[in-house]
Amino acid sequence: MQRRNLEIGTLALAVAALVATAPAAAQPEADEVVVTTGFRSENLFDTAGSVSVIDAGLIEARQAEHLEAVINTAANVTMTSGASRGRFVQIRGVGDLEQFVDPKHYPSIGVSIDGIDLGGIANAAMLFDADQVEVLRGPQGTRFGSSALAGQINIKTIEPTQSFDAYVDAGLADYGTARLGAAVGGALSDSVAGRIAVQRHRGDGYIDNAYLGRDDTNGYDETLVRGKLRFTPTDSATYDLTTILFDSDNGYDAFSLDNTRTTVSDEPGNDNLKLTAFGVKGTWQLDAGSSIEASLNRLDSDIDYGFDEDWTFVGFCDGTECDPVFDFFSNTDRYAREREDTSLDLRWLGEGDAAGGRSHRFVVGVYVQDRTEALARQYYGPFTSDYSADRAALYGQFETDLADRLALTLGYRYEQFDDAYSDSFAFSSASDDDFQSGEIALEFAATDDATLYGVVSRGNKPGGVNTEASSIYPLVQPRFQTFLDSRLVIARERLTNVELGYKASLDGGRLGLRAAVFQMSRDDAQLESWFWDPENFLWVGILDNAGGDNTGAELDIDYRPTERWQLRASLGLLDTEVDALTTFDLDADDFVVRDGIEQTKAPSWQAYLGSEWRFADDWSFAVDVDVRDSHRFGYYHNAKIGRATLVNASIRHAFGATELTLWG
Repeated sequence: MQRRNLEIGTLALAVAALVATAPAAAQPEADEVVVTTGFRSENLFDTAGSVSVIDAGLIEARQAEHLEAVINTAANVTMTSGASRGRFVQIRGVGDLEQFVDPKHYPSIGVSIDGIDLGGIANAAMLFDADQVEVLRGPQGTRFGSSALAGQINIKTIEPTQSFDAYVDAGLADYGTARLGAAVGGALSDSVAGRIAVQRHRGDGYIDNAYLGRDDTNGYDETLVRGKLRFTPTDSATYDLTTILFDSDNGYDAFSLDNTRTTVSDEPGNDNLKLTAFGVKGTWQLDAGSSIEASLNRLDSDIDYGFDEDWTFVGFCDGTECDPVFDFFSNTDRYAREREDTSLDLRWLGEGDAAGGRSHRFVVGVYVQDRTEALARQYYGPFTSDYSADRAALYGQFETDLADRLALTLGYRYEQFDDAYSDSFAFSSASDDDFQSGEIALEFAATDDATLYGVVSRGNKPGGVNTEASSIYPLVQPRFQTFLDSRLVIARERLTNVELGYKASLDGGRLGLRAAVFQMSRDDAQLESWFWDPENFLWVGILDNAGGDNTGAELDIDYRPTERWQLRASLGLLDTEVDALTTFDLDADDFVVRDGIEQTKAPSWQAYLGSEWRFADDWSFAVDVDVRDSHRFGYYHNAKIGRATLVNASIRHAFGATELTLWG
């Protein structure tokens, strides 16, 4: 099914007022960037892998409300909407595109907020009061198992501290956009610190519905509440509590016949989400070199998603615009999902010095997760399904110095995966599988300021049943049944990544340089395809397995020519190939074998360049541009998403504790 995502530019006026003091994030020393997504917090230049960190300055310069507004600044990373907000991420060409009937147990790219996994609900990835966004490319199997086949993204929000700070943020823009938010944090007692952030964001969206005469059918209405508590009863114990409440009442009217911002649908859709997430983490320091960490997370979400399937209104064809038979076709497709997710992660971390004074560190842990998902679909009548998945894993990581400048990291994870599915079409399935993933990494400190590394890592993604195709199998033509006979079950996907990289902090720390080249082999890659049954008026989507290879390079640069001027740049190069995939061709109305084609959502290059200049103590100007090459929509036709360029510019002026930003 050809579903096009619109990327819209807008001119806007944003007014931000900061009251009392600016947000007090726990800042490292000057020019030090800390990555927190792994087992331990580490300096960006000490991590063995391709990592990008999008800081609060870039988020503010772009006036970014959601992850989708900044993610393209990271090399070889894209995001797919398929909804009112970007929901699925692709890294190095690997990632899901959309979700309909199939449960999609775990996306290829994990997205989390403060360590709480959103599990494929990245439309809740709001950036208000965020400290930074951490993007880890390549399999993260040791740390996250089957939740992060090709990468992990974590939004780190500002932590509570004993120092008081508070601010109010207000913004107005065209397209009916308005926002109001506030955050406050500080000491509640000598041993308790807290922080709460609240924001409301509304907008008409960027669509005009010509048939209904409305400009808000694709609009936003989003409310976020995030609370954090840190309790330190003793010097050796810390407890962190995080709560996230998110409520969106968004429209969804993005499908137009000529791929413009004007639609003619008579029954616009919706994309509503109610999400409650709760996380508690305990850290107990056993001695100077070892500690115990335990994390318990709970997520509950209700998603109500739907759209006008025919994209038009009855009478649109009028005997001239198209085949008159379609003039009487009018239908909507609506999905109501309830998901519950509970996970527990318990680990022991240690470090010390071995014989000869060489240091070592280790992590040993266990992980369990229980997820359930209930779906009610309204499409030519009611349809319901129930899905459950259980995961249990043992994992470990060991790091040691092999020589004065040479370090080795070994990681391994064994994971047991069980799931069960049933629906109102009397179809049911159950499976169990086990995965082995991990990594081997070598780091060589060429100088005190430069490191070379090599990584071999492996990730897995669960297989399962093409539930949409299986449940509708009796209703399609025999030729489609023949095609589906060998595709009702999809195999697990295995991804092996080989990567070489270089990281350096040069020119007295003013220049940060990170470069990587990689080659990823996808065994039984799960590739999405569709076919159209014209006799029964049915679109049917499936995941099919095929081999594939992804090769490329990434470059990140951070440079401060002067104390008042900062430059950022990234470049991603990517070459992808599918070995052979049999798919239905919409133009030929037949099945074809596609050999050696590029993978979807995998632009051959992406580039980003940004500059921020503080030309006075109370004035600053920022401008940036990101560009990406054209790339495939899907495997069932040859259309491409065109090359896209996005430019942002902002000027800020501070009046004491108040700041005004104009942004376009």
